[in-house]
Amino acid sequence: MANAATIKDLEAARSFLCQSLPENLVQPKVGIVCGSGLGGLVEIIKNKQEFAYSEIPGFVTSTVQGHAGKLVFGLLGDNDVPTVCMVGRFHFYEGFALTQTTFPIRLMALLKVGTLIVTNAAGGLNPAFKVGDVCIIEDHINLPGMTGNNPLIGPNMDDFGVRFPPMSDAYCPRLRRLVYDAAKKMGIPKFLHEGVYVFVSGPSYESKAECRLLRSIGADVVGMSTIPEVVVARHCNIKVLGLSLVTNMVVVHRDRRSDPDAPFEDKVVEERAANHAEVLQAAKDRAQDLQTLVKYIVEMI
Repeated sequence: MANAATIKDLEAARSFLCQSLPENLVQPKVGIVCGSGLGGLVEIIKNKQEFAYSEIPGFVTSTVQGHAGKLVFGLLGDNDVPTVCMVGRFHFYEGFALTQTTFPIRLMALLKVGTLIVTNAAGGLNPAFKVGDVCIIEDHINLPGMTGNNPLIGPNMDDFGVRFPPMSDAYCPRLRRLVYDAAKKMGIPKFLHEGVYVFVSGPSYESKAECRLLRSIGADVVGMSTIPEVVVARHCNIKVLGLSLVTNMVVVHRDRRSDPDAPFEDKVVEERAANHAEVLQAAKDRAQDLQTLVKYIVEMI
């Protein structure tokens, strides 16, 4: 019965949007999720139709700075690709159930979105990465999912997908290749990497020991979002491209301040610690490049 209520809510949300949208935007080809500080992507969308999350049936409201909280429909790129953007996402750490945080993805599936581009601000675990680099997600580690918090838990929503969807092919190779093509077109391919994104619940940033653990199991970047959206998108058979903007490098060195033979570096350690203001500033600094990159990718889909 829980599924029936959820589907009813989804149908209500679709009906609400379709009543207000022009015919050419009712079935967007591409969906985009804008991460922390990356909402400026919508500035390059034409013929915008905006809906506050608070007015869409079934939507919750994001409480995080840098997440505006609106759904934006419009045309993207020189070839006017019908697109829908989530400007601000919902997070598990805000107290929402994962079925709530991924509700917009299921709505996109009902709207016939075929490709989803998920962006996020992430911490760099791989020492070869630098702040401002973009990591093309080739695979992920879903730590909450492996410990009982998966958005697909509960009766399967058969209208959307199979009971046990594989995640071995979650990130479309063709879409990942388009990122390199777009970067070459821009003349800036050097800030791109491919890597593994590890999802942690947050909201506290990771400890140094946790960061060393995450790196040791193969993670290149770490963040508090994205993977539940990817899991649901793949359950709905939507092709996925994931892009992580490295907004800070995580602290992994051991704390030796208690060692009487080591210099006391309280200020240095404090400056290296992650903070949300740093994340937003790094996203702002790279925003224009990321906007252009996504525009070119969408044009080639």
